[in-house]
Amino acid sequence: MKILNASEARANLFSLVEQVNKDHLPRFITSRQGDAVLLSKSDWESIQETLYLQSIPNLVESIRAAEQADDWVSEDEFLGALNAMED
Repeated sequence: MKILNASEARANLFSLVEQVNKDHLPRFITSRQGDAVLLSKSDWESIQETLYLQSIPNLVESIRAAEQADDWVSEDEFLGALNAMED
């Protein structure tokens, strides 16, 4: 974990943006006005997707039930059924 103060972050912003996109490790930026975290856009989107999926009631339980029942379809089967519904 890399911690920088706001002045260091400002002086090295371009380099920090490159680093978080390359190594996917957040950078913690401290200041008297409050702290912040710098991370890549793809990491941010992954976090948001995870939070969204965790907000869906009973999602984990339904996935576990499908796993136990071996009740799965391939992506091609799913997309084919979806396309058939649209026609």
